[in-house]
Amino acid sequence: MRIARVLLHPLTIPLKAPFVTALGALHEVANVVVEVHTDDGRVGWGECSPFWSINGETQETCLVVGRHLARTLLGHPAGDLEGAHAVMDRLIFGNSSIKSAVDIALHDLAAQAADRPLWSHLGGQDRFDPITDYTVSLGEPERMAAEAEAVVAAGFPVIKVKLGGAGDLDIRRIRAIRSRIPSIPLRIDANQGWDPDTAIRVLNALGDAGIEHCEEPIPRWRFMELRRVKEASPIPIMADESCCDHHDAERLIALGACQRFNIKLGKSGGLFKARKIIALAAEAGITVQVGGFLESRLAWSASAALALSDPCVRYCDMDTPLMFTADPVRGGIRYMDGGRIRLPDGPGLGASIAPAFLDEARAVVVS
Repeated sequence: MRIARVLLHPLTIPLKAPFVTALGALHEVANVVVEVHTDDGRVGWGECSPFWSINGETQETCLVVGRHLARTLLGHPAGDLEGAHAVMDRLIFGNSSIKSAVDIALHDLAAQAADRPLWSHLGGQDRFDPITDYTVSLGEPERMAAEAEAVVAAGFPVIKVKLGGAGDLDIRRIRAIRSRIPSIPLRIDANQGWDPDTAIRVLNALGDAGIEHCEEPIPRWRFMELRRVKEASPIPIMADESCCDHHDAERLIALGACQRFNIKLGKSGGLFKARKIIALAAEAGITVQVGGFLESRLAWSASAALALSDPCVRYCDMDTPLMFTADPVRGGIRYMDGGRIRLPDGPGLGASIAPAFLDEARAVVVS
């Protein structure tokens, strides 16, 4: 089973409403879908959602770099994940988004060849429905509180709240939400928006607000100061932008910088390296959240499979497909009541993109 042909498709879909974080606002999905065809007739699917301000990639750069990756991988054994990553990393540094899309497609092929669902192929022992939160975007306190009420009315059991503005305003945002929703668990994400002193002040002010954890409170490049924030905070700290790959994870563990990691395939370069982070986390007693960017249900099907692979994965942040104005995916995960996510049963990833969403005129074909 060798790689015979690779297709790269741009996938652009408007969002129902702007997705606003401390890093800016997004109005549409601008992803890349990868098809990997093998010489024995199989097709593996992958996807990435490049995020300018986090991994420095765009849809356009992914299409360009993806062409070079595809050319280098032609003829490579599709089941050799370690070798494929070595080839990609020798060719070009970084570019974790597009590498993750290739990685997902290769894992899809490997699980198909093993005739097992991807979650089982990754080592999952029990099939269960992971539970996702739903995210409230950054905005004025009363608007965020109203949006949080709508999330509860929709049946989600936990809310993720975007913060990272002025510290006092962030405190008012959470207080406004809590005035309407007193008990449902909250998770907060500052997206690097505070300096260490502000982070400590805000987190202590919110210590009684029923918050499960805070993602990336300070700039990623200030990771040496993250332990100080952790030790002064009543709320557990989750590394996100500062924990992209397993090398970052090793460094954060050595520093004792946080209690939790947020793993995203688009940061790690795919499932192969994400599993290395999970192994390190499990050994160090660090709990894990599986999150992502603005992927469709296709890439989230891979992330959900990862969430079943190890008990140290305790949290899921997998809501973004619900923000799309259209669903381009055939098969894949399904969203159930109460934030539950149902994984597909068939071999492989179990997901593909409907032809109507693939712009053949803009496709990059390498064979």
